[in-house]
Amino acid sequence: MDNLRGILLVVAAMAMFTIEDSFIKSLAETFPVGQILIFLGVGGSCVFATVALVNRQPIIGPRVFSKMLFWRTLGETGSALFFATALWLVPLSIAAALLQTTSLIVTIGAAFLLGEKVGWRRWTAIFIGLFGVLVIIRPGFAGFQPAALLAVAAAVVLAGRDLATRQLPAGTPSVAVSFWGFMGVIPAGIFLLLLLDAPIWPEFHQLLRFAACVVFGCMGYYLIVTAMRMGEASALAPFRYSRLVFSIILGYFIFDEVPDFWTLVGSGIIISSGIYVIMRERRVLESRVPPVDE
Repeated sequence: MDNLRGILLVVAAMAMFTIEDSFIKSLAETFPVGQILIFLGVGGSCVFATVALVNRQPIIGPRVFSKMLFWRTLGETGSALFFATALWLVPLSIAAALLQTTSLIVTIGAAFLLGEKVGWRRWTAIFIGLFGVLVIIRPGFAGFQPAALLAVAAAVVLAGRDLATRQLPAGTPSVAVSFWGFMGVIPAGIFLLLLLDAPIWPEFHQLLRFAACVVFGCMGYYLIVTAMRMGEASALAPFRYSRLVFSIILGYFIFDEVPDFWTLVGSGIIISSGIYVIMRERRVLESRVPPVDE
């Protein structure tokens, strides 16, 4: 039952993140991407600072600060910089599909940086998944969109963030991790704002859209943290791919985006490879658990 509840929470979190992505993409039609990220970072960090205050949990101090938290926050900065720009420039479904390679890249990073053993089956699945990326991007062909590489860069940086998350000290409060994650979005917004355009003062109805972006982003964060604490990570991880389904649906109804044949093929390759890697990792971990004497 814990796994079932966790799965439902993961799917709900992916829906929240997709709605957040849609607001970012919609707002980017009028406002500079940097301004959107600054608003999102300030709003999200204020929400989690309030949560920490109510629950009397620290967001600064020796229980919180660590080298891995610094690297994780830096990963949030980089991923926000690349993915928000990708959402602005490419269809929502393509950006979401390429972001799904994060789990494959995490496995590569775990093998080379953390010394985790990865067998030939998982390596094969990883290379097949990366081939799916090429199918979607199609470099050298007429449908090639260079901006799609920004989503790939976001996936790489997100993988680094997830690897840093694995190495966080056990006592680090989740609310502090969330707070500093949103704080990390602010420098990305400042950089883009200085690089591209000057900020635009929003009207009241536009402020409501900014606020909705913050609300859905925080809800997604809260739901995914709750889910991962409730169920088994290997059982929940495949359902992160529901984000792609939601992205295709919202992209069609909100932005009139229809994924082409090769985008759907590449997405299917990435999802299939990612789920295989996750399930294979679960089997490997289970094989290492010594039997319990009865």
